[in-house]
Amino acid sequence: MSIHYYCRHCGVKIGSLHDYSLKSHQLGFHHLTNDERKEMIEYDPNGDIHVKIICEDCQEALERNPEYHGLENFIQ
Repeated sequence: MSIHYYCRHCGVKIGSLHDYSLKSHQLGFHHLTNDERKEMIEYDPNGDIHVKIICEDCQEALERNPEYHGLENFIQ
């Protein structure tokens, strides 16, 4: 099982963890609501986990352009 992190806005791969012994509370997933988990975390049939987060570039763009918060994708 690997955990892959991608930006939810631009789709860039941010990084991966390949540690089979990690638990969800070590990753902070327990802080998410059920709706946030459904929106941010996807599970592959092979056991890999894909987590949608935000990269630094998109975070900076959101800070400069608050009107982007309502958009799912704003960088193409």
